Amino acid sequence: MKDFWDERYSKKEFAYGENPNEYLKAKFSGIPVGKVLFPAEGEGRNAVFSATLGWDVFAFDQSEEGKKKAKILAHKNGVPISYTVSDMEHVNYPQNSFDALVLIYAHFSSEKRKEYHQKLGSLLKKGGY
Repeated sequence: MKDFWDERYSKKEFAYGENPNEYLKAKFSGIPVGKVLFPAEGEGRNAVFSATLGWDVFAFDQSEEGKKKAKILAHKNGVPISYTVSDMEHVNYPQNSFDALVLIYAHFSSEKRKEYHQKLGSLLKKGGY
């Protein structure tokens, strides 16, 4: 899958555009800013948007090309994001360390989905979003 996403994100235009997901925009308008994780973030449109709101943003994706585009978009918007190239199997963040977790169009295999959601859930602080 890494090759698929690298090829998709290697084009000049952003595959999903540069604007954030509308659902994310609506949800983030009502919760306090904190530390947020974006798994399978792709080209970074949602992570960058969150950083413009003041969130401390962490993101990861298996695509190196996705990271490159995310960094370009972050620079264009004048915001910092921490972006790691990793798949779900190898990503390693401390448990209970995020105030929010955002999954938008995260493509996990049906065999691994439950395991991955449990792993990601363990990264949220008590009462996290």
